Amino acid sequence: MAESVKVLISEEDVNSRIRAMAEEITRDYAGKQIHMICVLKGGSFFMCELAKRITTQVSIDFMSVSSYGSDTKSSGVVKIVKDLDESIQGKDVLVVEDIVDSGRTLSYLMEMLRDRGPASLRLCTLLDKPDRRVVDVDVNYTGFKIPDAYVVGYGLDYDQRYRNLPYIGVISFD
Repeated sequence: MAESVKVLISEEDVNSRIRAMAEEITRDYAGKQIHMICVLKGGSFFMCELAKRITTQVSIDFMSVSSYGSDTKSSGVVKIVKDLDESIQGKDVLVVEDIVDSGRTLSYLMEMLRDRGPASLRLCTLLDKPDRRVVDVDVNYTGFKIPDAYVVGYGLDYDQRYRNLPYIGVISFD
């Protein structure tokens, strides 16, 4: 079975939106240092581009999480595959994710991070699929709301492929 990718959001539109988000985040965190936490792997492309455009002090860390359950119905149980390297106690934390889908994993992750005592905790995502949401998640910064489609590019993958596309595309299987 072959697959093809059709552009959903162009490289220019992605870059423009990331610049605008960085300006908003810079204003909101004026005078503060932002501790950005990237949810691996997909979020890494977005976080790097976002961090480059934020003009206040930034530090970064990474987490990798895995959800267990069937493909169609997540159990909501999350396993931390790679935890943070340093404490977030008292820090202004911005979690950076590539996409918010059902909300199950992020809801769990945000609650777990909140319990670690940050001064503030916000969520930033490049893509939001509100039609797939089954658990409410408070997203503070959203790049694009997209339809319920399988998307790749800009860190998002299909079987570890297409992450390096400079745009967001919809994959279809021919």
